Amino acid sequence: MTEYIVSARKYRPDTFESLVGQDNIARTLKNSIVRGQLAHAYLFCGPRGVGKTSTARIFAKTINCSDPTPEMEPCGRCESCISFAEGRSYCIHELDAASNNGVDDIKALMEQVRIPPQVGKYSVYIIDEVHMLSQSAFNAFLKTLEEPPAHAIFILATTEKHKILPTILSRCQTYDFNRISVADIVRNLRHIAESENVSIDDESLHIIAGKADGAMRDALTIFDQTVAFCGTEVRYQDVLNNLNVLDYEHCFNLVDDFLAGDYPAALLKFDRILSKGFNALHFVAALSSHFRDLIVSRSSGLDALLELPDSLKKRYREQSERCPLQFLYECLNITTQCEAGYRMSVNPRLHIEFALMKLCLLQHPFQASSAAVPQVQPTMSRMQPAEQKSEAGSRADTAPPASETVPATASQAEAVPQPQPEQTEPAKPQEAAAPARTRRRQPAKTASALSIRSMMNEAGSTDSPEAGAVLSGTESDLLPSDDHIRNKWKELVVTYASKPRLANTLSSTKLEFSESEGSKLVVFSVQNESQKKWIEEKLLRELEGTLQRLAGSSRVRLRVSVVPDDAVNTVPYTQSEKAKDLMARNDEVRNLISDFDLDVK
Repeated sequence: MTEYIVSARKYRPDTFESLVGQDNIARTLKNSIVRGQLAHAYLFCGPRGVGKTSTARIFAKTINCSDPTPEMEPCGRCESCISFAEGRSYCIHELDAASNNGVDDIKALMEQVRIPPQVGKYSVYIIDEVHMLSQSAFNAFLKTLEEPPAHAIFILATTEKHKILPTILSRCQTYDFNRISVADIVRNLRHIAESENVSIDDESLHIIAGKADGAMRDALTIFDQTVAFCGTEVRYQDVLNNLNVLDYEHCFNLVDDFLAGDYPAALLKFDRILSKGFNALHFVAALSSHFRDLIVSRSSGLDALLELPDSLKKRYREQSERCPLQFLYECLNITTQCEAGYRMSVNPRLHIEFALMKLCLLQHPFQASSAAVPQVQPTMSRMQPAEQKSEAGSRADTAPPASETVPATASQAEAVPQPQPEQTEPAKPQEAAAPARTRRRQPAKTASALSIRSMMNEAGSTDSPEAGAVLSGTESDLLPSDDHIRNKWKELVVTYASKPRLANTLSSTKLEFSESEGSKLVVFSVQNESQKKWIEEKLLRELEGTLQRLAGSSRVRLRVSVVPDDAVNTVPYTQSEKAKDLMARNDEVRNLISDFDLDVK
């Protein structure tokens, strides 16, 4: 039986040309060889599986090759290349720092560095996972790394550059390896599939490349796994089942449900997805990526941002043309918020289902409130029967008359909203009459909701009867009086009653008034600089706009200051403090305590 070699080893790059996705690094290294400008230490850093160790091996082979090609590639025929390929080279040494990370290992390496190479010009030391060296090992390695023998070259490889000491980084030429793009991975996988006589479509290759997350080694491992599952005939559905990847088709169907406002179908699809074992958070992430791709597909100039096969690009373009841009933006906003709050949710499934229902209602926002509309018309018939009859007469040609009876049945509730979207000409008298009915009913509706604010308005009119004149007619641009602003400040406090701390600060502050550059300047005080800074950064503009609206003048300016330390009133807390405070404010109490020789505790 023939010995099997995994694709990650069998198709490992052995020349600069066969490197995938690292063209700039390969070009730099080849130019340094041509010009004879070799550094004594290199640092290759980047994610896993992008070719760091492979590049180090290729570079080591090339600088020791006795007959390199004009393109600065190793010939593969000289003694140095053959000995390296057979694993018996004495001029290229590899050290795994993950298992040789002590001081003794570095001391042994320093002794070995002194020995000149037997074949070739340089002794190359490739230290993989160099960030695993201990602190003492790094310190022992510093001097040798800074001033090695002329024949020694060190190549350090790591996936975690931030763990390398700055003293080590300063002694090395650093090369940052990039993640390999999906297009480059697909191109390389297609070449390998042809070499292995494996039939696979572009959609399957893109699924494998996306799953690899920019690592060529991971892509080759997944490719071997897929071939082991499917055989030489790889089908798209088999790849999805093997890798447990969410199909694009689910996202396309869900977006169609969102456009149609069919939230029951969307919830059923989500349930089927969960029953297949998919992670719920991965499902939301796939939806977010789908909406992102739809937004990108709307512009033909952004095709380079889509890492998809051509067949899928066409489908994305067709669906994006049916989706308004505002709809896609709102959908992406909902899914990203759902992702952010998923881990904090007590009921994650309900959290996602609620997001799906919101997505379905984006294009049909009135479906959720249609059940509440019929409740208004029976009230209208009870309150204004004469107007209801006249309205029914004006709409006799376009819609049946509204019910004049008090109870509203379920059938009536379903029938009433239907003629509303039709906005025909005979409906204009109803539109004109609506404000009148609204004004007549307004006191009954708002009396309880605005009772506190109404009390504040009454108090303001009692304290300053002339304040209302400032707001009338063309006098709205005049400077309001101090009393008028004090009264409106009380309404401002009521406006922010939902924020108790802010409302308490506004209600307990002292207002100071002045006139500056034709404007009324209102200064209110807070207890400390932190409160002042927070209000100035977050709320000052909003408070100023609200006060201008309440005062009816755009010439009101708002500023905030800090109460001086000596002006802060100390509230007595203990019984002794309360007694002393009472004595300080009342001479009779003080005389009483003195006459009877009472002890204040």
